[in-house]
Amino acid sequence: MKIINAQVFGENGRFEEKDVCMENGLFADSSDGEVLDASGLYAIPGLVDIHFHGCMGYDFCDGTVEAFDAIANYEAENGVTTICPATMTLGEGTLERIFKAAGAYKNTQGSVLAGINMEGPFVAMKKKGAQNGKYIRKPDVAMFRKLQNLCGGLIKQVAVAPEEDDEFEFIEALKDEVVLSVAHTCCDYCRAREAFRRGSNHVTHLYNAMNGFTHREPGVVGAACDNENVFVELICDGVHIHPATVRTTFKMFGNDRICMISDSMMATGMADGKYALGGQDVFVTGKKAVLEDGTIAGSASNLMDCLRVAVKEMQIPLESAVKACTLNPAKSLGLDDMHGSITAGKYANLVLLDKDLNIVKVFIKGKEYCR
Repeated sequence: MKIINAQVFGENGRFEEKDVCMENGLFADSSDGEVLDASGLYAIPGLVDIHFHGCMGYDFCDGTVEAFDAIANYEAENGVTTICPATMTLGEGTLERIFKAAGAYKNTQGSVLAGINMEGPFVAMKKKGAQNGKYIRKPDVAMFRKLQNLCGGLIKQVAVAPEEDDEFEFIEALKDEVVLSVAHTCCDYCRAREAFRRGSNHVTHLYNAMNGFTHREPGVVGAACDNENVFVELICDGVHIHPATVRTTFKMFGNDRICMISDSMMATGMADGKYALGGQDVFVTGKKAVLEDGTIAGSASNLMDCLRVAVKEMQIPLESAVKACTLNPAKSLGLDDMHGSITAGKYANLVLLDKDLNIVKVFIKGKEYCR
């Protein structure tokens, strides 16, 4: 297929009118197939969500084919063509079941399951957020490798709170095997910077579940900003972070290191009501999802909705928002060889948007997605 006359988002971070060719599931330099006139539309890479928990009444931690299929299809319908769902802080036996099921899953429909984000259980109790404190434990290299083996190498990112030197040892032991993300932590600037020096190069949902950024205590935020190899996640659902903070963050970090995520939970795509996350009750009203004590518990927005909020309500340039939802997250987890940009040889995952950022068509591996 050849798509003509669209405003195409390139690896240079700009839109320009050019043809997009797709052959045998990949972007190509030329094509003799069907021609699609996309005049008046944007062509962007399929979005890449590297941190979310579920949608449509399902959670990735359900660990069932039904849940995996429902999640993959909902994300595809909403222009998210590459997914790395996140687990929660659960018991080791439960995690083993989930990872084993994910490793056996045959991803034949919807979005591409490119990896797993292991958000727990190696987090700090004081900054657990919606993680279940009952199952929090010290980082365990053997446990990680067992889970990685069960899922066939799908774990791309592991959250770790570097409160003590044990966590530094964990980071050093695994830095060449998986992305280590500073997360759910009380650590200060110096400890965060040491974690980055030891091999961590990612921060889980910046600002959330960590100490704040202040003029005398810059914390994880300041340490991440000072380390140019560190990617940071940002939830732009309009609930987690004030629009002014989002704008300031793009100024601090530039648009090369920010990975927009949805952090969506099972209520996404559903009506208001009572749901669950990590075995805990969650109450959802509109975009806001909270535990019984009022703690924010993920989001009820998908990544495409976050992109729209960032552009329309937070005044983030479209080019920056698209990059933060596509190439940056793919790069952060080492997936950019096949995902994240409209480049010959990569998977032909593409979304056509109208000028109001409504989805017109979604392509996954060169085929139009139709549920």
